[in-house]
Amino acid sequence: MPAGTAAHGPYSVDVGPATAGWGHAALRVLPLPPGGHHTYDTGDSEWIVLPLSGGCTVTADGRTFRLTGRPGVFHSVTDFAYVPRETRVTVASRGGGRFALAGARCERRLPARYGPADAVPVELRGTGTCSRQVNNFAAADTFDCDRLIAVEVLTPGGNWSSYPPHKHDEERPGEESLLEEIYHFEIAPHDGTPGFGYHRVSPSGHGRNTDLVAEVRDGDTVLVPDGWHGPSIAAPGHDMYYLNVMAGPGAERAWLIRDHPDHAGVRATWPGRPADPRLPRYTAPGPTPPDHRAPAP
Repeated sequence: MPAGTAAHGPYSVDVGPATAGWGHAALRVLPLPPGGHHTYDTGDSEWIVLPLSGGCTVTADGRTFRLTGRPGVFHSVTDFAYVPRETRVTVASRGGGRFALAGARCERRLPARYGPADAVPVELRGTGTCSRQVNNFAAADTFDCDRLIAVEVLTPGGNWSSYPPHKHDEERPGEESLLEEIYHFEIAPHDGTPGFGYHRVSPSGHGRNTDLVAEVRDGDTVLVPDGWHGPSIAAPGHDMYYLNVMAGPGAERAWLIRDHPDHAGVRATWPGRPADPRLPRYTAPGPTPPDHRAPAP
């Protein structure tokens, strides 16, 4: 879905079960001008409000959370806010910015709460040209949600991520989760020249037999209902960012993957070998001020 083709109403990206033709995962990207605000109902889904650039306040269930945010996705980890199903949410920004709303249909109604930036685990995954940084802000084992799983990945220019190719399109207890997935890309320019990358999804024999080789540019979104996905390749000189949003019907909220058998051996070569020295691009900041952790009056 090239940039602009998934826009709807106030959102520059608006993808959900109705438009994707699947059951759970959703992503909206909300641009706000200075002093702008937007109110929406969460319906049958839980959501995380994640600043891509700029800061904001998030009001839900009678609580307001101040998000410091960040200048951009290549600059720092960010704080975020979780809002539950069946509530009205207002996102407001004094300085303006862009805010990702990562969502998933769910059953449980969990409390609205703040996610501090200093609690986001920053992981280096892979080695050499397979090195990438993963910000596990809402991974299955780091932040409590009912169905939603979401992480950020930064890939230095010239590197491969989402590699080896892997899949999660079958429910195999203890081995593989059934998860829909959204990739939303930002590509860093170089000397003022817009960047690009490539993304591959190949058929696994389960689901829709999705088959895609796509050049991806800043603001593009890729849907992965099934299939082996990866690599995501960053062109030399152009760092790649993507936000992954995942959700599925399984009773256990877990990210269990199966590597493509033709390429699985790559992972076995990683232990003991160094990551790309350009990583980490950044680490989590120091402790969040108490007035941000607590709900605003």
